Amino acid sequence: MSAATLDRERAALVVVDVQEAFRPAVDGFEQVAERSAVLAQGARVLGLPLIVTEQYPRGLGSTVAEVVEHLEGVPRLAKTDFSAARAEGFDLRGRDQAVVCGIETHVCVSQTVLDLIGRGIEVHVATDAVTSRSPADREVGLKRMEDAGAVLSSVEMALFELLGAAGSDEFKAIQGLIR
Repeated sequence: MSAATLDRERAALVVVDVQEAFRPAVDGFEQVAERSAVLAQGARVLGLPLIVTEQYPRGLGSTVAEVVEHLEGVPRLAKTDFSAARAEGFDLRGRDQAVVCGIETHVCVSQTVLDLIGRGIEVHVATDAVTSRSPADREVGLKRMEDAGAVLSSVEMALFELLGAAGSDEFKAIQGLIR
């Protein structure tokens, strides 16, 4: 499948397991939390559906405050499967594109992306909003997803691609998020 431009009428945002227990354990956690929060805010501005998962929240805690503050009305789906796409209640609401961010790149993010691709969804991975405990695991996870057909992107690239043009109130809001 060749990658199409992200389209706000076709895309959803999937935030995978940006949870408190990972804060001391993963490389670059603060950046991923901040960039995931920017994506969540941008998705709200652009009217995209948001899907947020938490891996075993009783043991790993809930989604971090940096992201939660932008999720009013968005349920967080608890899961024990590594793939977010297998979480009870996971629903892209008829969308055939997904922007994916979260933790860990080589486990839950990768398995989510592979499941979505297997379902015929075009997946864009925001590389500055994913991480793993080690840089090597992050890199092999990104390579595996790209080899499977995922489009590697960034938060800024995805948001501006979804926006499509300047000159609107949405543009001003997105511009303010990425500065």
